[in-house]
Amino acid sequence: MSEVRNSSRFGNWLRMITSLSRLAKKPIVIPAKVTVDTNGGVLSVKGSKATLSMPIHPSITIAVTPEGLVIAPAESSKLARALTGTFAAHARSMMMGVETPFKRVLIMKGVGYKVELKGRDLVFAVGFSHPVTLTIPEGLEAKVEKLTITIEGADKQKVGQFAAEIRAIKPPEPYLGKGIAYDNEVIRRKQGKKAV
Repeated sequence: MSEVRNSSRFGNWLRMITSLSRLAKKPIVIPAKVTVDTNGGVLSVKGSKATLSMPIHPSITIAVTPEGLVIAPAESSKLARALTGTFAAHARSMMMGVETPFKRVLIMKGVGYKVELKGRDLVFAVGFSHPVTLTIPEGLEAKVEKLTITIEGADKQKVGQFAAEIRAIKPPEPYLGKGIAYDNEVIRRKQGKKAV
């Protein structure tokens, strides 16, 4: 029974790897208003809203063709094959981000909790003896409306990282749900101790 289960898991894993490699082999269509450049070993993507760049790893090659952006391994190593898919995902998100910024929304919940935007700093009062200050990274914008924080930016990784840093200040706790959570986050609640 365990052999059958293991073989089915291996089959699923093999299908997943194969499908990922097929996706990486296809040229990535470049949107009409986006220009892509690969000069100097740097992938540069320019759109109407922003410009993003990322150094190209020597294990892969990136070429701009009439069909789109072609990413291929420069050698036959396992790392090169893995990076092909990784860079394909990065290139897709870069081309999306320079036209439509990525967004993350966080909601604060708690008595006396508040957040203020002071210049490029977010100042949090979340029940500690001192306020917590986070500086907004370059390339990102933050909006504050009461207890809702919206992070926007062209770089998907930067947006996600900064949102995670904000949430880490006071992660939501499972009893009362107090803390900072993503707008669509489901908090698994626990029942408190009952009075005898």
